[in-house]
Amino acid sequence: MKDSARYVKVVEWSDVDQCYVGSAPGLIYGGCHGSDEKEVFDELCVIVDEAIALYRQDGKPLPAPTAGRDYANMLQSVS
Repeated sequence: MKDSARYVKVVEWSDVDQCYVGSAPGLIYGGCHGSDEKEVFDELCVIVDEAIALYRQDGKPLPAPTAGRDYANMLQSVS
């Protein structure tokens, strides 16, 4: 398993921005955006891999994993 699989990746539609926005809470601030949901997810995966590489390059520990914490169900209960 790649280290990037340990982090939740979220792609959602933004009414404010009128595009899809991708983020990886707990790992990166900001993210990416675009008009195609799949392309945004693919770009987000690259960004997550790059962020992990930067942590390693700088000798910093990776943030705590966010995958496997049942975020999908937690988000459903909020909506």
